[in-house]
Amino acid sequence: MTFNKNTADHRGVLTKLKSRFRKNRLGELLVMDGYLTATQLKDALALSKLSGQQLGYVLVNENYVTKNLIKRKLTEQMMLRLLLATTTIFIAMASMGFAKKAKAGQITDVPASISMVQTSFNSVTQYPSLFGSTEKKSSSLKAFTKWTGMFERFDNAMKQSHGQNEIAKMKMELSALKGLPLNKMASRVNDIMNSKRYVSDANNYGQNDYWATPVEFFTRGGDCEDFAIAKYTALRMLGVPENRMRIAIVQDTQKNIPHAILTVYTDQGAMVLDNQIKTMKAADSIGHYKPIFSINQDAWWLHTAPRGNVTVVASAAQ
Repeated sequence: MTFNKNTADHRGVLTKLKSRFRKNRLGELLVMDGYLTATQLKDALALSKLSGQQLGYVLVNENYVTKNLIKRKLTEQMMLRLLLATTTIFIAMASMGFAKKAKAGQITDVPASISMVQTSFNSVTQYPSLFGSTEKKSSSLKAFTKWTGMFERFDNAMKQSHGQNEIAKMKMELSALKGLPLNKMASRVNDIMNSKRYVSDANNYGQNDYWATPVEFFTRGGDCEDFAIAKYTALRMLGVPENRMRIAIVQDTQKNIPHAILTVYTDQGAMVLDNQIKTMKAADSIGHYKPIFSINQDAWWLHTAPRGNVTVVASAAQ
């Protein structure tokens, strides 16, 4: 096994995640984050045992916390497991010297197949630090089944008349943007997609975290990652190369929720296309997002704070 400084850094991240993971029960997370006292948790657990109700119901009924907070913490539990699993995979590859050799999974490049133009922008080889984070790259996308699964469903949808009709409508909306400078093009795409309907995954699909295809998004609306995927697809269709874009999963420190955005690397720097912010913004002008990981069809990047601290809540669900 090859062991170097990068491996040690990765293991430091994993240690922090495991520490949080060991305390990932709902009540412990609420106490750890200051929403409950230890005494309140003890009383609620006793009442839960006596009544036979789940702890979350007891906490809401006794007005200790809100229903929305319970939902956020349950999402954190689920996505913490995902982040721990993907980080463990990344560290294993780095330790064994495979990180650079791993290849991206075979993904059908549907956006390229429905492109309206030839690639019209130069590729980029260097990226500015996203929200001040440090990045660790991996080319293995096997763990990201929601991302790869979305492309599989998208490919199937494009073989159906309904999918073809929805993308034809999208092309009409985008036709006026062909040939614009990337900064203006991205801003206009952000405006177009932000006019679509927001619907939570729970209401749309009965799931906490479903990554919808653009066809599904145009038909049914969607939540944050669905907006980001639709924007990504639109820009690919307009000739923007893969390596100028990433879906980024961040922690919104103002709302204390996980969130998904699209980052576009323009000649003017990294730009954020966000359904929570009306207009496109430069990444360095936004101070309340902490990136967790980012992804495109070529690779994924684990983001950590410069001092090695890692954001502990990761999700693409809002």
